[in-house]
Amino acid sequence: MSTPSRVPRARDQLAALLFAVLLLDEDDNIVEANHAAEEMLGRSARKLCEMRFWDVVGISDQRLSDNLHNSEAQLVARGVTIATAIGERRVNISSSPMHSEPGWRVLTMSDAGQPENEEDDSERVELRAPAVLAHEIKNPLSAIRGASQLLARRVAGKDKPLAKMISGEVDRIAQLIDRMQQLGAKPVEVTGPCNLHEAIRNAMATVRAGRSEACELVEEFDPSLPPVAADQGALEQVLINLLANACDASAGLEDATVRVRTRFVSGLVFNTIRFGQATRLPIEITVTDKGKGIDPKLRDHVFEPFVSSKPQGQGLGLALVRKLLRDMGGRISHTRDDRAGETHFRINLPVAAV
Repeated sequence: MSTPSRVPRARDQLAALLFAVLLLDEDDNIVEANHAAEEMLGRSARKLCEMRFWDVVGISDQRLSDNLHNSEAQLVARGVTIATAIGERRVNISSSPMHSEPGWRVLTMSDAGQPENEEDDSERVELRAPAVLAHEIKNPLSAIRGASQLLARRVAGKDKPLAKMISGEVDRIAQLIDRMQQLGAKPVEVTGPCNLHEAIRNAMATVRAGRSEACELVEEFDPSLPPVAADQGALEQVLINLLANACDASAGLEDATVRVRTRFVSGLVFNTIRFGQATRLPIEITVTDKGKGIDPKLRDHVFEPFVSSKPQGQGLGLALVRKLLRDMGGRISHTRDDRAGETHFRINLPVAAV
């Protein structure tokens, strides 16, 4: 095999990696940081290179912390919870000393768990039972849809929008059931494009119509955002689930408010494996509430099937949210800001191809 005439620079190779890479000097100052480190730690490479590692990453495990303070020790740790500027996350960490430069080392961090492009077999098995029930649900849905269409032709003008909403929601539920039946199947490529803010506002309208108690939904939109590569029906289902959960978490609060923020994440680079290549996910939607938050014991498992902190919860909603976003090439994360008393669910999506 012939050698390429031009080999990419080491820095370019590091920038292409999907896991975080930090170069630390003998005083644990960060000297180099790749794009994935920016995403994981919530700071730009320029900012990171002005700080010590221990000022950026918090590790509560004292034994691991002690071992990491030894710059000459080789170390691999899996499933570690770290604290960053954008919240806690579970990661795998490795520390590799540079024997040619005493005291210097290369530290890597990657998300713990299954990579984004691999099917989660346990999740697929656990969701099989709801998929079987889906077939039985479709028959009464067809009758409801037919009745709503008949109603839309007979009611007065002011009530027609409600009748149309019934028909639209039945269609959305039917589509959701179709997806439940296919949860174990490989994702289908999404062509898009999707108007992000239209999808959010449709989801807000559905949540408002379905709730009797007051919960204000506040928009904090960046109107300059481009269309996203997503299936609008699936994205609306994701948002309806997150908004409804946020309203439930806010129940009983005075002036209950849920904020929905959109932005372009210019300082960070989100990557996932999709169809064999790295894909940037710069469009971010954040759903924020001021409820008491998810039980700390469940936070690391919040997207797993049949895990719920609600007394009557089935634990399927967030698992389905994660699956729908994975099918669209996106991702979702959860953080709790105890100081501000806020819970954040962040969705990141790719920009639609021009």
